[in-house]
This record gives sequence, structure tokens and C-alpha cells, in this order.
Amino acid sequence: MQTPSSARAAKPHKGNTRPAPAAQVIEELRPGQSIELLKELHILTREGKLNQDTRRKLKQVYHLYQFIEPLLNDVNEVAARKAGFTLADHGAGKSYLGFILYDLFFNVAHAGEPMDGHVYGIETRAELVDKSRSLAARLGFARISFLNLTVQEATTSDQLPATVDIVTALHACDTATDDAIAFGLAKGARHMVLVPCCQAEVAGVLKKSRALSLAKTPLAELWRHPLHTREFGSQITNVLRCLQLEANGYQVTVTELVGWEHSMKNELILASRPAQPQAGKTRAAQARLREVLDELGLRELTARFAVQAETA
Repeated sequence: MQTPSSARAAKPHKGNTRPAPAAQVIEELRPGQSIELLKELHILTREGKLNQDTRRKLKQVYHLYQFIEPLLNDVNEVAARKAGFTLADHGAGKSYLGFILYDLFFNVAHAGEPMDGHVYGIETRAELVDKSRSLAARLGFARISFLNLTVQEATTSDQLPATVDIVTALHACDTATDDAIAFGLAKGARHMVLVPCCQAEVAGVLKKSRALSLAKTPLAELWRHPLHTREFGSQITNVLRCLQLEANGYQVTVTELVGWEHSMKNELILASRPAQPQAGKTRAAQARLREVLDELGLRELTARFAVQAETA
């Protein structure tokens, strides 16, 4: 039997009644996109919500995908006549890029279509490779593999095909971007997508030869002060990478990955090998590359920015 007080307690007070919270509508998500994947990558919370930090990360990956999707479609058309296209992602880390590329391309853009492409995530940290392999198995992502290899090991490993269609390297630190370029050249990549990070090697050489350079050319004022040495070294590193790619027959575009408010490591280098080689442009780029190395006192880096595909 209820007492008056218990009856009053059991009866909800009209003023305290609150509607159940509505589910968050996430406009950024694409129809068919794997919610489980986004939770596993901590882009969505366990409740399926998106916070400001993860929204920014998702925006960056989507923006990069806008650049890569046309390249995937391009190589997929060619690969349809062989065994399927291949994409190698260097310095994969937790494989945000590889997983989301896979999901957006195979499961969203081409859902239900027969596709033979394959994505390879290449990473030196074994624990991250193991976690990525486990996640791919749980999600049923059958056309993505993770390899515990350095870039140099990947170049000759029989775990990868002799040629690779697309090479990506997102925020590959210091010389890791150069290693990814060397891999792409060795594998005859049709496209390379690079977001460099933390370049220090060229700045070190500029610092070492500063006195000699100041005596040789007034341009050395560009890197006389330590802060300028670091900034100019980073800038000229990417200039040399672009020249190296052009000197190997690629057409190069440089743009922003996202707005500067999101990341200062923001430069996106897109390199594509044209269907018809352009020997004149390639030779001109080879000459400019040698001249820039010489003018800036960087001749000791000739091997780093070597031309691997001479054009007659």
C-alpha cells in the first residue's frame, strides 16, 4: 500500500519532465560509410557523436580524398584490363588514411560493384600493424593489407607487387617523404600524393655551409639567421622534391591540404606521370635541379634528389 508521500514521489512532476535527447545528425558522414570504423578510429565517440577535434580530422581526410578519388578512378580504368590497381600508403601509422580511403572508395562510391583494387598500409611499428590487421578482419575489409616494413624494405619486398599505381605519404617526417618518392620511382607509380612534414636535412646542410655560401652569393641572406635557415630549408626541400619528380617525368601540382587554421604542415604535392612522356620538359627540370643544388651549396644532397629515370 502506497503512503501519500510515496505516491507523490512515484508521480512524475510535470515541470521536471524532459524529452529524450535527439540523436546527433552528422552531416559530414556519407551514406553507407562504416560507423564502426569511425568509432574504432576515434573519429566518432562510442555513442556515435562527433566533437570539434575529430570533425577537423575528418574534414582533412575528406579533403585529401577529394584529390585522391580521381586518381583511383583513373588507375582503376587502366587496372580493369589487368589484375586490379594498387595503392601503397607509407608511414601509415594507425591507418586513418588507408581505412577511410578504402571505405569511401569501395564501400561508398562503388558499393556493390566488382572491384579488384588493393590498398597496402606500410608501417614500421609492429603493434600498429597488428591493430590495423585485426580491425580490417573485424570489418571485413578484404582488399587492404598492412605490412611491417621500412620504405626501403618495401621497395624490394615480395609482399608488394612489382609495380604500384598510387603512392601516398601523409605527414611523413623529414626524409620519409623522400623515401616514399624513391619507392614510387622504383615502382613506376602513376601518381604520388605527398604531405611532407618536419623537414630538417636540407636546413642542416645550409647551416653547415653558411659561411661559404655568404661569400659566394647574396642569396645566402635567405638562410643566414637560424630561424630563416629552418624555414627556408623546409621550403627549398619541397621545391627540390617537386623538381626531382618533374625531372623523372611527372607533372606536379602544389596546393593546400586544408586551411592554415587547421595545420601548419599543410603543403600537398600531387605528381602524375602523363600518358605521353614530355622529354623536353623532363630534361629542363633535370637541368634546373642540378643548378639549384649547385647555387645553394647543396651538392652533397645530389644522391638524395637523384634522377632515376633519364629521358632521351
